[in-house]
Amino acid sequence: MALRFRCLALLPALAMIAIDARADAVTDWNIQAFDSFKAAGIGGNPQFRALAILHVAMSDAVNTVQNRYARQVLDGPLEPSASADAAAIAAARGVLSALAPTQKAKLDAAYAAALAPLPEGAARNAGIAIGERAAAAAIADRANDATNAPDTYRPLTAPGSWIPTTPPLFAEYARARPWVLARPDQFRPGPPPALDSAAYARDYNETKELGAAKSTSRTAQQTEAVKFWSQPNLGSVWFEAARQTSAARGLDLADNARLFAWLAMAGANSFIVDWDAKFVYNRWRPITAIRNGDQDGNDATERDAGWTPLNATPMHPEYPSQAAILASTTAGVLQAVFGPGAGPAITVTDNADAKLTRRFDNFAAIVEETRLVRIWGGIHFRSALEASDLMGRQLAAYVVANSLQKPR
Repeated sequence: MALRFRCLALLPALAMIAIDARADAVTDWNIQAFDSFKAAGIGGNPQFRALAILHVAMSDAVNTVQNRYARQVLDGPLEPSASADAAAIAAARGVLSALAPTQKAKLDAAYAAALAPLPEGAARNAGIAIGERAAAAAIADRANDATNAPDTYRPLTAPGSWIPTTPPLFAEYARARPWVLARPDQFRPGPPPALDSAAYARDYNETKELGAAKSTSRTAQQTEAVKFWSQPNLGSVWFEAARQTSAARGLDLADNARLFAWLAMAGANSFIVDWDAKFVYNRWRPITAIRNGDQDGNDATERDAGWTPLNATPMHPEYPSQAAILASTTAGVLQAVFGPGAGPAITVTDNADAKLTRRFDNFAAIVEETRLVRIWGGIHFRSALEASDLMGRQLAAYVVANSLQKPR
């Protein structure tokens, strides 16, 4: 079990974090992006959409100069005499200024500081122009991706019956256009276990016991893990893991640009394919299921009328699990690039408190904990996590195999 450490006990790990923060333009601006999104209040589904736009633009900008990997959205001639660093920096600033406009002053300052070490002249100017075109192309490519479509969700209810009036989060993402994939339902899983099945009873009783707010079966370490893996940490830790591993393995600018574009596109897709399945199956959450255990037709599920979970229940259906599919998707990309080996160890940091960290030996260990905390927190059933794991691995493999390959 990974344990939480105080920062003073992690000087070697924090030294690695300091190194990765200045590794190159791609990783520097990935950090800048998360800072900007946090300040602008951009999270969840829109955050990953923004990250995909950002890193696709940076990858296309770099490859317009270096032509190491195929471009995703930017057309036009290659410009090998331009500065790839300037291109990446300008692309990042262009995307983030458009998507987080309230942060423009800070972004402009970061942009000036990033360009300062680069020699003035034709190469830098050409790189800046490439980056600006890449940013515009990436933003234009997603202008009609349906993520801003009107919310037309209709709850299942009888006319005249009261329902909770808070709408579900980002229901429009079920119909959004994904990156690389042909359609949102490309990796849709089969249905969850029938309510009267033994598998459902297994899931029900496991979450009921371990995920209750006052569970006596959940350990203190498990409760601590649940608290760490709050919503803001679920996405950022994977990019933190990528930055640390990239620095340790010595990836160059083009390889980093491709890695982070793959990671962001696949991660953004995970929200789309997950929301597609969620709103097809419309599965109830544990809090609803356990409070209505006498109505599911299963003799092995005893009702607890006052049951509450440790975590707050998200406002979208239970099956599949976004946390689990994001974990297996991003880990799948990282394993495709770095291999399934154990090293180096990865230290991830709490977004709200930088003194709180968790250390893992490999990507698979992060995946496993981020899955299990959804049971320990009382907001998911195991079958959803298992289905999500398969979806994520399929999604990662498809994105890697079908985008940003070497030019022919």
